[in-house]
Amino acid sequence: MTTKLMTPSTHSKKTTLLVLQIIIKQWDKSQRTTAHVLARSTIPDRYPVIFPPAFYAFNKRCVIDRHGDDRQGGRLKYAPLADGKIQLDRFQLNLEDKVIAYFGRTQSDKAPSVIGSLNNRWVQCKYTDRYSVFESDFYYWLYEEVTLNAICISEFNEKNFMDTEPALVFEDFQ
Repeated sequence: MTTKLMTPSTHSKKTTLLVLQIIIKQWDKSQRTTAHVLARSTIPDRYPVIFPPAFYAFNKRCVIDRHGDDRQGGRLKYAPLADGKIQLDRFQLNLEDKVIAYFGRTQSDKAPSVIGSLNNRWVQCKYTDRYSVFESDFYYWLYEEVTLNAICISEFNEKNFMDTEPALVFEDFQ
């Protein structure tokens, strides 16, 4: 299904929509066996964008579609930044120049690394991480693999990530 975005007739720029799909796989140390790895590998790294669970954000300039695990709740963090930028997890997206950048493991004062353009082509970004979690009076390692599919488009297509291959794949596996 393709949907034309409605733009005000007085607006001189063509309106674009940022579509972000995030897939989170989480597991603990006991789930690192070959069987568990094989089971996780069967989980898709892209889905059709369906409302709901997908939703609009940032004055309807962005669609966010979330899939996967969230063992502790509140895993997906996003916020508007200055100059038309959005922070989503480790990624910074610029709505004006349609560029995606990546912060890496630590978000210090250093600038993010530019991954590429999202202008009418989609980019798939993946990274892995682990962190210590305190729950039920003990600590354990929580591992995760995060996939972000992103594109800026003028016509919404719920199967955009399904019908084509990514123009660019970025990976940070540690």
